[in-house]
Amino acid sequence: MLRAGAAAIQALGVKPELEIFDSGQLWFVNQMVSEGLLDAPPLIQLCLGIAWGAPADTSTVQSLVDHLPSGANWASFGLGAMQMPMAAQSVLLGGHVRVGLEDNLYLDKGVLASNADLVERARKIVELMGGNVMTPADARQTLKLKAR
Repeated sequence: MLRAGAAAIQALGVKPELEIFDSGQLWFVNQMVSEGLLDAPPLIQLCLGIAWGAPADTSTVQSLVDHLPSGANWASFGLGAMQMPMAAQSVLLGGHVRVGLEDNLYLDKGVLASNADLVERARKIVELMGGNVMTPADARQTLKLKAR
């Protein structure tokens, strides 16, 4: 079913975001790349800290990154209190950052966040680490998305 779905998405010219919750899923992404079912570069989201999935820790992120398809665009996120540490880990390992209320409701312990608060905190982390935040145009170019 996944191969058929990937072929249908590819035929439509859509770039899928491939969410990876454990190493077996990453193995299958690499297999689909080798079968030509995913256009280069693939877009991969490493999902960390979800129960019974990949833990949100440095060694796990490094291991997943070491097994990404060549040239992949990737980001990672961690749930709850691990959201910002995993944002920093992504920057350190050369990836992109994703944050938002879907993954974390708090800016600080006991302080409810808005999505804008979380994005601003992540932006600050990225820039303090020497990275840059992309504009929408930059992101479309990096991800090789077609304008519609």
